[in-house]
Amino acid sequence: MSNQNDIIFTTQVIESLNNETFVKLALGNYKGNEEGLKQLYVKPVVIKNTQLLAFNYRYKTRDIFKNYIKEEGILLIEDYISKNFNIATLFTTNEEHILERNNKGVFRLRTNALAQKKEVNLNHNKEKKRLILAKDNIYLQELGLTGADGVVFKNGQDKYKQINQYIEILSSLIKEFPVGAINNVVDMGSGKGYLTFALYDYLQSHYQKANVVGIEFRKDMVDLCNAIASKANFDQLSFVEGTIDSYNSGDINLLIALHACDTATDDAIYKGIKANAELIVVAPCCHKQIRREIEKNKAQNDLNFLTKHGIFLERQAEMVTDGLRALILEYFGYKTKVFEFVSDVHTPKNVLVVGIKPLNPLKGTSEENRKMEILQKIKDTKAYFGIGYHHLERLLEL
Repeated sequence: MSNQNDIIFTTQVIESLNNETFVKLALGNYKGNEEGLKQLYVKPVVIKNTQLLAFNYRYKTRDIFKNYIKEEGILLIEDYISKNFNIATLFTTNEEHILERNNKGVFRLRTNALAQKKEVNLNHNKEKKRLILAKDNIYLQELGLTGADGVVFKNGQDKYKQINQYIEILSSLIKEFPVGAINNVVDMGSGKGYLTFALYDYLQSHYQKANVVGIEFRKDMVDLCNAIASKANFDQLSFVEGTIDSYNSGDINLLIALHACDTATDDAIYKGIKANAELIVVAPCCHKQIRREIEKNKAQNDLNFLTKHGIFLERQAEMVTDGLRALILEYFGYKTKVFEFVSDVHTPKNVLVVGIKPLNPLKGTSEENRKMEILQKIKDTKAYFGIGYHHLERLLEL
């Protein structure tokens, strides 16, 4: 039911586009038939010297982007307002215009002046602020992710995003400790060193002078990374040839192991616990040891209808393995977090298990009671799934 307010509103949209004061349009409270659609956002963009309207269709689980010429976009906006969306907000450089449709179908329009003038942004791609910058970055260039001009290669975009998300997560964890507390870092299974270099770079640029060591069993990777570290003048970063279980150091503040296969993750956690590391961060890969235990003993429980299927058994083994790892870390006084590392677009192994040593740990009877409860929970979990032993539990002689 139109009472002219919707027509006035669309006229305001057209006029703001024509006089270049249109900043953004937001449509909400969707009542149409498109399943999962929640909101629509429209902004002006310039692509290849052509001004277009960029439509961001925001669904419950995904976003879809489409670009339209101005005339076509205006027709779509008019149609969406008249049929599908009950709330529309037009942001111009000086005002916001809000159109709302009530339950009777009557439109109400109000206008608010803005306290601060907004700018029109015609950029198609919004540049996200990165903790690891590509420009003038020697190690990213040497590792083949960027050119001499500092531009990330197309085939290096995913790795570059992965590196930055990794540093974002680690930076938030490191900030839980006083500056200078994290001064000895070990990366177990550093591979080509992408993330080891990035962490060292981050620490140095944030005035945290730390010794960082990458452990890698492939000599060619060790030699390559040491050469790059030298070229970048990273004099407190080094790479050592060896395996996780053979590396020994009693002085570790931060231990990292990303995608160490199967029980190698347990070996890394064990090293961190024995060194009393303030922070342990692992991204497990493969969970064969616990899966073999579950398959061998075939315990009868309420999840049999799931675990009779191989893919579900694999996922169950992953959750049980990492759940027990978190419990064992808690037994040794760590606070634990388990969350997604990066989107599985970049890697299918995307769970991060984190152990954080509290600055003020529990003591006395309360601590003993907590440890007894955890041991019982570990025992019950193993019995439920028919697990004879967990490799980390055996290493720590629990």
